[in-house]
Amino acid sequence: MPDPERLLELLLDLPQLYAAQLSAGGRALAWVWNGVDPVPSVWARTPAGRVERMSHGEDEAFLLGFVPGERGVVYETDLGDERTTPWARPWEGAPERIGEAHPPYFPRGAELHPERPWVFFGANYDFAGDEVIEPTWIWRRDLKTGELRALARPELPGTWAPQLSPDGRWVLYDRGTRHPGGQELWLVGADGEGDRLLVSAGEARKVYGLWAGGRVNHVAEAEDTRVWGWLEPDGQGQALLEDPYLEYPLRLGGTPLLAARAVRRARGYTLLAGPQSGAVRELRPPSGNLTLLGRDAGGWVGVYASSTRPADLVRLDPENPDPASFESLTGLEALLPADRLAGLVPAEDFEWSSTDGLPVHGFVYRTPHRPKGTIVLVHGGPTAHYGEYVSPEVQYYLARGFNVFLPNYRGSTGYGLAFQEKIKETGWGGLEQDDIRTGIEALITAGLAEPGRVGVTGTSYGGYSSWWQITHAPPELVAAAAPICGMTDLVVDYYSTRPDLRPYSEEMLGGSPEEVPERYHERSPVHYVNRIRGRLLIVQGALDPNVTPENLTTVRRALDAAGVPYEVLVFEDEGHGIRKKENRRTLYRRLADFFEAAFAKG
Repeated sequence: MPDPERLLELLLDLPQLYAAQLSAGGRALAWVWNGVDPVPSVWARTPAGRVERMSHGEDEAFLLGFVPGERGVVYETDLGDERTTPWARPWEGAPERIGEAHPPYFPRGAELHPERPWVFFGANYDFAGDEVIEPTWIWRRDLKTGELRALARPELPGTWAPQLSPDGRWVLYDRGTRHPGGQELWLVGADGEGDRLLVSAGEARKVYGLWAGGRVNHVAEAEDTRVWGWLEPDGQGQALLEDPYLEYPLRLGGTPLLAARAVRRARGYTLLAGPQSGAVRELRPPSGNLTLLGRDAGGWVGVYASSTRPADLVRLDPENPDPASFESLTGLEALLPADRLAGLVPAEDFEWSSTDGLPVHGFVYRTPHRPKGTIVLVHGGPTAHYGEYVSPEVQYYLARGFNVFLPNYRGSTGYGLAFQEKIKETGWGGLEQDDIRTGIEALITAGLAEPGRVGVTGTSYGGYSSWWQITHAPPELVAAAAPICGMTDLVVDYYSTRPDLRPYSEEMLGGSPEEVPERYHERSPVHYVNRIRGRLLIVQGALDPNVTPENLTTVRRALDAAGVPYEVLVFEDEGHGIRKKENRRTLYRRLADFFEAAFAKG
């Protein structure tokens, strides 16, 4: 294995691909690459066959979709505070701004009408009253006159960006229900008429949907399972499959087939269906993760990734989903020096039982060196999971001599709906934290960790979990923690976060701070900092609108009052998570140094 610092430079330059889309007609591919440029940026393979960067400037950029007629891409740029600016970039020519520059609200999406000079988006803003609001309203802006029209005024926040039907007649959007865990699909005309419910799974359940041609491809929650189907705008449709491992619908380009993503034991695969026959088939590789994007002139296109193979756009045969047969469409393998991938350490499955007997699963990576200790990397969300992907952070820690553990605690996706919903039984700071702690104990029993040489880190909910472990786990078990953008006081977090994100806290904790004040207090790590005996490094993005710097200010006061020593690392140009290449270099080195020093004292 190469020198760790040399390896870090190679890993940071490694293109990490996500948010890939194939255009409706299958003529263009677009995706986000992080690592190729100093910030995440949008790239595309144009209809002319060129592969080039489409986003501009030094701000982070994220793909939204395509210009109608497959004439370019639509993307948004972000300074780090999530008050994004949308752009339309033709294949030839300069990008055009199609929304406000750094607005006072949090936009959701931007879709251009195929014939009219209109752009459709969601925003927690009342333009008539010039005020920020909590719900996500659906807006139409005329790019020639500047006229703004509210097409729908839901009373509660939405989650997804509104989506315009291919013919430009309808806008599909999601609405919250009176229950904070509920989400319905609604339709409203592009002219603002006919706002109506399309599909609901019940007030406490969610439905996810997107356009697949003129149909709405959707996945709805049911009792411990999910149901996949499609609907016409008039409500006529068909159920295709009931499966607890379904997660959400997929958009396919260049084909009338429907697709959905399913995940089992944290490994993702694709389900395909014919809308007329209703026949469903599974595209599940023997290892890694496969997401189908559709069909272009050369055949089927998808995204494949494993713990030793970086995520890449590939050509594949659905009848033979063997990764060995996949062909790269980006030339990624040719771009990578042989030594960059030769020393990558593969993930190993790891299983244990929690305090209530619940089976829990995650991944462990073993350093090729004599272990200095074990770093527990906790994913955010918590509605997410760690799968098999090449992680520069993980591979660097391995090169520095640490084992790395990635637990997928209850509440994680990737293990079926029942497992995902279990976090709500006790709420944040409940049994999911026991899952993490018992995972560490199981590692020690298996000889993959040592008492006093275990550290916990993670971003967002992973940061919250890092706080929880350092304030609740025995110091002989967890020697150090480095929470990144993690909640410290759940009441402060609730009132300082984006207003459209508050229902998520209510869903996970059983209500608002007014409704369940004892739980918000009991589950806030800030009230237990006097218990800290291990080393502490706090990492924060100064622009974070999600887990705001007020969380840092609050916990610093408590730490100072308790006389607890700590270190702080603030990134002034980052928001919710550390994404810029130079900042990731600084962060990974600092974390490795921090844990090495903490374990040396253990």
